[in-house]
Amino acid sequence: MTPNTYKRQATPVERLFTRSPFSLVTMVARIKGKTTEGALTAAVAKVQQRHTNLRVRLEDDDRHNPWLTTEGTGSIPIEVIPRVSAEQWIGVIRKAGKVPFDFEQRPPIRFLLLQSDDVSELIVMCHHILCDGMSLAYLVRDLLEHLGDPSREVAVLPHPTPVNPDTMPSDLSLNPLVRYAIRRINRKWEADPVYFDQHDYELLTEAYWHRYDHQLATIELSPAETIDLVERCRREQVTVNTALTAAFTVAQSIVLGEKRYEPKLGVAADLRDRLLKPAGEAMGFYAGVATHSYQHDPGAGFWDNTRKLHTKLQGGFTDEILFKEPLTWSLLSPTILDAMNFKKLGSLVPEDAPESDKLRDFSRRNDVVQRILERDKMESPDRVFMGTAITNLARLDFPTTYGPLELERMIMKPGGAFPLANVNLVVGAVTAAGRLSLAIEYVENNIDNRTMPAIRKTALGFLLDDHRR
Repeated sequence: MTPNTYKRQATPVERLFTRSPFSLVTMVARIKGKTTEGALTAAVAKVQQRHTNLRVRLEDDDRHNPWLTTEGTGSIPIEVIPRVSAEQWIGVIRKAGKVPFDFEQRPPIRFLLLQSDDVSELIVMCHHILCDGMSLAYLVRDLLEHLGDPSREVAVLPHPTPVNPDTMPSDLSLNPLVRYAIRRINRKWEADPVYFDQHDYELLTEAYWHRYDHQLATIELSPAETIDLVERCRREQVTVNTALTAAFTVAQSIVLGEKRYEPKLGVAADLRDRLLKPAGEAMGFYAGVATHSYQHDPGAGFWDNTRKLHTKLQGGFTDEILFKEPLTWSLLSPTILDAMNFKKLGSLVPEDAPESDKLRDFSRRNDVVQRILERDKMESPDRVFMGTAITNLARLDFPTTYGPLELERMIMKPGGAFPLANVNLVVGAVTAAGRLSLAIEYVENNIDNRTMPAIRKTALGFLLDDHRR
């Protein structure tokens, strides 16, 4: 190992995503002005110097623990595609998201540029094991800075702070009974563990995308509409985050009906500044989630319901709640976390796939991984246990001009830790260049393409007080 090599074992939080076929975060920047493949390649080389996670690959040790290492890492794929339409980027990311990463050879990230002389979409797709949504927001800004000024010096960031018990808030603890239960789970698992590799991941990825086709709808507010929404939320004494959560939750209830409505919702929160050593702008997974069960009152107005939800949500963003799962995962045998997606999805792998018996046999085995998933109602990829999952990066105070380039808006598809079919809607929100953009991801198993426009229209009508949309 050379003196400049970075190497550390993946944390339990990161290992929840190990070799997951669907855990991709995507950030799209729509920019005015032309850039070239050469300019993008040079800018990517610059941001690789700045962000450690852009230089790492995964390497398993002899105990099947993945390590992040910069030693022997291959190049990051960069692709330039002629831009022929405004909606083309949606089809491009849906197609590119199905291509497996080569975790052991190169960083699990890819850059795509839909290029035209006037307007282009810069697309960054990264596996969750390396990043969260905020990571890609910072990364895209850094790319634009180097695209706009090729002579700009690189400001190298410190290595990312790992999320583990040593870096979490010091007053956190787990109930002794929980600790005892985890020790029993670990003993049972370690008596007969199953380990997975790149080949297993590729089999699972092909089977997953053969079974599920992620759909994507978008909402792009104008600067005036964005200002109107922010001002209305301020008058109603709620956050935009709460209003977005309420709008998509209530819209589902109205459009789908109570029989198909799932009241549980999850709202993501940023953990960067809650760590003992704040993570700053480094790339890494620094997201927590607060979950709630929410039933709106059909006899009350939208904003009355939203204020009630706001009170409920605000009490959920505590260190104790947001770090509960990461702290629990840190005590589990980490190969249990590696195994969870293979347990849920292994049955999807066809019998004629080469060397696939292991995955199907494991998916049918009654073991502690199965019982953990059953306890959380996550044992089946087709069981909906959450109605709405929302990640809102809020307003990004990024410049709008970068030399000859102008940032028009940013759009985020947040990805997740479990199959999309387990959730009715996954909503990503980001406000950049004064424009709020929403990406709504779903599978037709839960919401078909004929129903989604009605949910979109109803939610947008609540937010803008205009039900004609």
